[in-house]
Amino acid sequence: MRSGSVVRPAGWMIGAAVLGAGLILATADSAEAARRRAKPAAHAGPPTASMLVDAKTGRIIQANNADAPRIPASLTKVMTLYLLFEQLDRGRLTLDTPMRVSARAAAQPPTKLGLQPGETITVEDAIRGMVTKSANDASVVVAETIAGSEEAFAEQMTRRARALGMARTSFYNAHGLPNSPPNITTARDLVTLGRAIQDRFPKYYQYFATRSFDFNGTRVVGHNRLLGRVEGVDGIKTGYTRASGFNILTSARTDGRHVVGVVLGGRSGRARDVQMASLIETGLERAYAGARTAPQIGETVVASAEPEAPATTASIAPPQPVSRPLDLSNVRPVAASAAALPAPAPVKTASLAPIPLPKPAAEDAPRVVTAYAPVRQTASAPPRPPAAIRQAAASSTPAAPAAATAISKQTIAAAGGWVIQLGATDNQDKAKEVLAKAKSKARTALSKASPFTERISKDGATLWRARFAGFDAEEAQAACKTLKRDGFNCFASRG
Repeated sequence: MRSGSVVRPAGWMIGAAVLGAGLILATADSAEAARRRAKPAAHAGPPTASMLVDAKTGRIIQANNADAPRIPASLTKVMTLYLLFEQLDRGRLTLDTPMRVSARAAAQPPTKLGLQPGETITVEDAIRGMVTKSANDASVVVAETIAGSEEAFAEQMTRRARALGMARTSFYNAHGLPNSPPNITTARDLVTLGRAIQDRFPKYYQYFATRSFDFNGTRVVGHNRLLGRVEGVDGIKTGYTRASGFNILTSARTDGRHVVGVVLGGRSGRARDVQMASLIETGLERAYAGARTAPQIGETVVASAEPEAPATTASIAPPQPVSRPLDLSNVRPVAASAAALPAPAPVKTASLAPIPLPKPAAEDAPRVVTAYAPVRQTASAPPRPPAAIRQAAASSTPAAPAAATAISKQTIAAAGGWVIQLGATDNQDKAKEVLAKAKSKARTALSKASPFTERISKDGATLWRARFAGFDAEEAQAACKTLKRDGFNCFASRG
């Protein structure tokens, strides 16, 4: 073991082969803490997937189930932030640009910042909220600001994933909450994203080092407990849903070495963090300390069925709340280059006092940033918001859950392996209506479930099954028991 490769503050005794019992890590999300209090049973989803890569050479140091489909949960927000950083990089938004909060965004489930319909949040506060608290409301605000709707934004997310080479990743929302179908990715694809966001946006990437910040008079504390406890860790993001298990995407630099890794499906927040800490320690010892030889993660042009609307030119005006969709069609691809790049300065966290971001001065959240000139205010005068956003802002009731026409066996397996069925009808709309009613009646039992319809042929007739995915065996039986009390037919089965 190299001397000084890992910080060992009180309570953190990480050995080269075995992590000491003193390694005590708090849970990654407030949802994790709530889960432990309510139900101590560990996550029982698909096996853990993981991968660790030497970012300087591209060499895979460790891989386990690296290409198996998994649910990213809040790691989804890394791609949301990637698209937001693009807008900052192009000057379409600035850190001070206010973004309007729709009723739909405000109605997102926790964790969130508690944004209210009609108010605004700056781009910088949205970034901080997503990085620390994993704010779902801020994620939807960003999506609606950039693309006009979360659905359109998710399509952009998937296209960008394909352009980056994330061939097995599909996004259907901007935050990673349970969806139908759920967001799907792999450990390999997330490592690609973790490397790409650093290569493309080094100055904005450093927001991922934020451990806390003040928002509306409240101190918001982050979920990433590896920051400040394991030397070299500079981000990136944690995530959790019942179907995904406990996830973390991490980057670490020390002694001229740089690794990026991911753990998906941890059985608990602590188990996930311990596994990642071990990967970082052994990985940094094996990583290359010389000049970078791997090319930057670049984008390739991916054709889309529906081209994004071209950007329009407007005169410069004072900053106003942004409510119009922003175009991503002219995003400049990052050319891959085999030329060695200068290694970034090692990030040392032994002092636990990263350099603060430039503003506001009163904020003492521990963050790091490179020196750069402030982005010029170039916000264009926004036209009237699209009808979809106006309608969302007029109602405080979130839209009924949409049901997909099908979910693959692979996706169901990734989401826990069990489904429940409420019946079959001769009309898909009727099946969707059954799902919506069930969701409204049994909110708790179905809070993490993904509704979908499945087309079948029986005795020459076409029927549509009304189903929910995202359960293990015990959860599926419990959900059916609740639904039967509410007057629904229900049976559980393997997907």
